[in-house]
Amino acid sequence: MDTFFFFDLDKTLYAYDFRKRLPALAELTGSSQYHLARAWWADGYESRAEIGEWGTADEYLDAFAEVTGTRRLSLEEWASARALAMTRIEGSVAALRRAASLGGVSLLSNNPAATAAALPILVPDVVEILGGNLLVSSQLGARKPDEELYHRALDHYGVAAENAFLADDSGSNCAGARAVGMTAHHFVEVDGVFQTDALLAAVEEFAAR
Repeated sequence: MDTFFFFDLDKTLYAYDFRKRLPALAELTGSSQYHLARAWWADGYESRAEIGEWGTADEYLDAFAEVTGTRRLSLEEWASARALAMTRIEGSVAALRRAASLGGVSLLSNNPAATAAALPILVPDVVEILGGNLLVSSQLGARKPDEELYHRALDHYGVAAENAFLADDSGSNCAGARAVGMTAHHFVEVDGVFQTDALLAAVEEFAAR
């Protein structure tokens, strides 16, 4: 495949605000925001989930309940809380759609198995554009900016690094992609405005190289 585009999810295709997610999780579980944030996120369980320690959504949700000592959420409940933290970035989704007309496209996001399973609920527009190309770090056993993740993603699609492009809000994730020979665009927000025109221009420039 000559041209392939990878797009991050949170803060690239969709704005993400964890502060809107945590209160909903606390209400659903009957726990406090502080307890959930400390027991799961601060103690490193989410990072472990993002590299695939719990390989399915059910395993993730079981572990979340066990570690936090709360009732076990359904995937739909868990997704409803996450959805509150997510807002579509119109220009980014438009850039993704344009990329899909120019080459192959895939999601490439640091996220656990529960997010992968919930993508049709959370981002149906993105799923429609990407079809089955929905890679998250838990499926690859590594997290960005680990170079191994990029190698595994490229191997998954049979794409050469020089033919691959990454759009990501993290400078370190972009640096990791460049280290393996990919082109990377650091997607940024300036004074509260996502720079989607620059993202679209980068997509066009890469396709025309």
